[in-house]
Amino acid sequence: MAHDWIIDVLTDLKTFARSNGFASLAEHLDDTQMVAQIEIASHAKGMACGIGTNDAVAGRHTAAVGMR
Repeated sequence: MAHDWIIDVLTDLKTFARSNGFASLAEHLDDTQMVAQIEIASHAKGMACGIGTNDAVAGRHTAAVGMR
């Protein structure tokens, strides 16, 4: 797939973070990698779903989550 390179970059960043004692950063990068994998898979299937999708097919998010 055209966007799989980003997973490799995130893996490299996580390795660097863990090797240099940035545990919190490594955990956030784990989450980021999961979001990237979901969105890449969704995009490949032509679906407008994923985490925080914001396009015409899925609709637009106009307010922050949890805000009234």
